[in-house]
Amino acid sequence: MVDTNETHVIVGAGLAGAKAAETLRSEGFTGRVILLGDEREKPYERPGLSKKFLTGAEERDALRVHDPSWYTAHEVELHLGQPVTALDREAKEVRLGDGTAIRYQKLLLATGSSPRPLRVPGADLAGVHYLRRLPHAERLRAVLRNLGRENGQLLIVGAGWIGLEVAAAARGYGAEVTVVEPQPTPLYGVLGPELGGFFADLHRDRGVSFQLGASITEVVGQDGMVLAALTDTGEELPAHAMLIGIGAAPDTALAEAAGLEIAPREEGGGVAVDASLRTADPDVFAAGDLASAYHPVFGRRLRVEHWANALNGGPAAARAMLGREVVYDRLPYFFSDQYDLGMEYSGYAAPGEYAQVVIRGDAGKREFIAFWLDGENRVLAGMNVNVWDVTDPIQRLVRSRRPVDPERLADPGVPLDALPG
Repeated sequence: MVDTNETHVIVGAGLAGAKAAETLRSEGFTGRVILLGDEREKPYERPGLSKKFLTGAEERDALRVHDPSWYTAHEVELHLGQPVTALDREAKEVRLGDGTAIRYQKLLLATGSSPRPLRVPGADLAGVHYLRRLPHAERLRAVLRNLGRENGQLLIVGAGWIGLEVAAAARGYGAEVTVVEPQPTPLYGVLGPELGGFFADLHRDRGVSFQLGASITEVVGQDGMVLAALTDTGEELPAHAMLIGIGAAPDTALAEAAGLEIAPREEGGGVAVDASLRTADPDVFAAGDLASAYHPVFGRRLRVEHWANALNGGPAAARAMLGREVVYDRLPYFFSDQYDLGMEYSGYAAPGEYAQVVIRGDAGKREFIAFWLDGENRVLAGMNVNVWDVTDPIQRLVRSRRPVDPERLADPGVPLDALPG
């Protein structure tokens, strides 16, 4: 029997919110758990949208966080298609789009992020796509299949993870693919030029064309449909369809209107929280893409947009809501699958914040580990490419904050477990 005298509300029915609801119940919370989502889909995981679902290897049921019956069985009140329009922290209530007000004792904000729009003339033409939600992926999958059958041209704006994963999926269907990116390499803002060039070669070998150092200035069409895009380098690039993948912005409007602190841009621009994922309001927490959380290992706030952060951050926030002592210090972790390449990345090393990259293994054979080191030879991050079961020792090296010998680090004959840490 649910105790109606205490209510914990979760705004955002994605992975972070759904796992937080699960944790509230598994940790023994007997009050009301209300999970609010503006999508009409039950909570699902997003990585597959640009991976196995997009390629057709999985269907929508594989994306679900829980079986549909789980929410009723665990007395989680799931409200779908209900955007939260206001947060009144003094009254401790949220208001829904239909005017309903819901009181809370503790509140978790897990509203995630939204794709950054391409703001150029013609960007609203039919055939210009974004990829964030399941309906986006369903439409894009149908488009890629048609492009493959007709040898059509997909133009991707942005060479980040979404752009490259969609490029791989499109080539799998047989579509022609061109990627436009203003930086000198793909993934420049994540991996830097050393490994960004590696991913450019991977895709070029599969027939993808790149326009690097270029930006789209206009999308041109006919009868409301996209036909081509113009670049600031003077190119006109044909396109039967376009995918915009120029990053995501945290959905902070609700929190900002309620007077919660928003972290500065250099800290990710999300809702500012401490290491327990608590805002300055002791009854309001934030997790997932939305949160700019203080990270004890790196001594700074980070906003991490990846699956593992939602998977682990939601439960951590739920425990903090219950009064548990929580220090959320999971290292940033993400993975990607492109063609026959799989990779995992652990840690944090922004361009300009590392001194060198050390390669262990054979990059030419696409089987290696890359390490990003600071000026004191401490490991900031590591990425294993087609090398498996090494995440734990990589993360141990990052956590240790101890200098390593770069030559020993690069030598596959030296076990990772034998290095400092």
